[in-house]
Amino acid sequence: MEFTDVLAEVGGRLRRVRQERGVTLAALSEVTGISTSTLSRLESGQRRPSLELLLPLAKAFQVPLDELVGAPPVGDPRVRLAPRQIQGGRTVVPLNAHPGPLQAYKMIIPGQPEGQPVPDQRTHEGYEWLYVLSGRLRLLLADRDLELGQGEAAEFDTRLPHWFGSADNRPVELLSLFGPQGERMHVRARPKSG
Repeated sequence: MEFTDVLAEVGGRLRRVRQERGVTLAALSEVTGISTSTLSRLESGQRRPSLELLLPLAKAFQVPLDELVGAPPVGDPRVRLAPRQIQGGRTVVPLNAHPGPLQAYKMIIPGQPEGQPVPDQRTHEGYEWLYVLSGRLRLLLADRDLELGQGEAAEFDTRLPHWFGSADNRPVELLSLFGPQGERMHVRARPKSG
């Protein structure tokens, strides 16, 4: 539906709301400060609706402005982005549809076979937050070797050498937020035992 069609239907909608509430044009004029002739022309479609007219009417009728004008829906807010496979069999699901400074991902990292060497740590610009949903996550951060369990989180400056993956032979599921260069590193995890 075009905006001109939406605006053309405002008058009839205003009349219905006013009549359903049993309010006269004169009473509505008194409450809103809009003249009865302007209200009448607005309802008949002879006057184009404007915010100066619609805001006091929405307030008088105690309805949201978009409901009063019958605004079209702005779209489905759900994010439906396809999972993708990346290096090492990891599955990454982007959780925000639009590019921006902060990116959110759900990651599923397969189990680490015993005896398999850990990839080299890497660095890049940015700041990362990790939250473990299930499984155990191993985080190598510079010279620290950390293990995070379900419900634990870590945040770090990605200019520090780092790597993360499954802490054992089972998959780990986590949320990752990646953003621009941040403040000082904070880690909330227990050091790996043994």
